[in-house]
Amino acid sequence: MAVSTQRLAVAAVSVVAIGLVVSFALTRGGGDQFADCRQGVVAGGAGAIGGPFTLVDKTGATVTDADVITGPSLIYFGYTFCPDVCPLDNARNAEAVDALEEMGYQVTPVFISIDPKRDTPEVMGEFAAMMHPRMIGLTGSEEQVRAASQAYRTYYKAQPAEDDYYLVDHSTQTYLVLPGHGFVEYFNRDVEPQQMAERAACFIEAAS
Repeated sequence: MAVSTQRLAVAAVSVVAIGLVVSFALTRGGGDQFADCRQGVVAGGAGAIGGPFTLVDKTGATVTDADVITGPSLIYFGYTFCPDVCPLDNARNAEAVDALEEMGYQVTPVFISIDPKRDTPEVMGEFAAMMHPRMIGLTGSEEQVRAASQAYRTYYKAQPAEDDYYLVDHSTQTYLVLPGHGFVEYFNRDVEPQQMAERAACFIEAAS
């Protein structure tokens, strides 16, 4: 009986070990076509970020994620009244888009407002055009903006103010989104334009 129990224990351990090996192989290899490109780690996996959204473009028309993300896109959440962070981050993203174009990849920069009270469609359109000719500026109602932010797990909170000159605390990651795949990677503020372009190119190439 003892021998039989021992053999069963060994067999069970072997099954677990094989399962771990298979799981590791799927994570690092065939189960993830972008495994060689990933540098960021997302709690819950890449599928935990992103999803459908409904917002408003510069003309005042209602658009969905399907209308906006028609090709590789770099999505950033911020606001036009931001004194420094948002202009710098959007400028970095625009540089990365130009670098990607030189590499043969067409990528669209997307700027989603988390301050719809001040960021009207016209304001977003002017800001986006100033940053890059292909940048898409989106805003919407408080509910639409909140839903988009929650889909991408971003954070924002307006500081108390007695007038329209208030700041908004917010997260600053940029998200790479690919049609048919959704969110695939994020970039922190310290990533340089050329680094962003090279990392994004890896994902775009792997998706083709």
